[in-house]
Amino acid sequence: MRRLSVLALALASALGGLPAWAADAAAISPAAAAPVLVPDTLAQRLQPCMACHGAQGRASREGYLPRIAGKPAGYLYQQLLNLRDGRRQNATMARLLAQQSDAYLREMAEHFAALDLPHAAIPPSPAPAELLAQGQALATRGDASRQLPACAACHGTALTGTLPAVPGLLGLPRDYLIAQLGAWQTRQRHATAPDCMAQLAQRLSPADVGAVAAWLAAQPVPAQQHAAAALPGPAPMPCGSVDRPPR
Repeated sequence: MRRLSVLALALASALGGLPAWAADAAAISPAAAAPVLVPDTLAQRLQPCMACHGAQGRASREGYLPRIAGKPAGYLYQQLLNLRDGRRQNATMARLLAQQSDAYLREMAEHFAALDLPHAAIPPSPAPAELLAQGQALATRGDASRQLPACAACHGTALTGTLPAVPGLLGLPRDYLIAQLGAWQTRQRHATAPDCMAQLAQRLSPADVGAVAAWLAAQPVPAQQHAAAALPGPAPMPCGSVDRPPR
């Protein structure tokens, strides 16, 4: 259908009226669409998060996307800042967070941290027993010969995280764990200096990464899934994201 611009219609009208075809078009043209009013509520703001991370932030244990429900608020807030400010690379998250204030991100972090929801069932693990044993040793005992502390030294004896800012490692997809360790190894992911995870990841071989990710992904989440109140002992190394979390 031929369309006249508003200026053309006004000009034609001023010169003595519209031709028949233009009058018909003008009569059936829809009115200008009313502006869409989006409610400024926390529930509305959280919709983009749940589109990827699942209902209420409890993503599946399969695939790539991590669960965010129940993570320590300090950790979630740090990661939102890191993603917004370029210390952690994810183009989609960077676009979503680019215009958000610190206060807005803290409110989102506190919402998801407060959720106490059941975890998805463990998917069958195709990993061989030897690989799982290697991963268990790294996660629970570390390797002193390579200056590799156990994951449990910071992430808690139960590996459910420690307050205020160390996340749990259970209930996460294997692919996600591998991707994050790889991002630290390739310097695509950064944290507040001194970046302890980047230092540790550099000491892991590809086989180590696959083993510890496979073992962690194969573990059930304990009934008491909350982060511990503090580290189980002295911190094995300086860690800026724990010692000096960003404001």
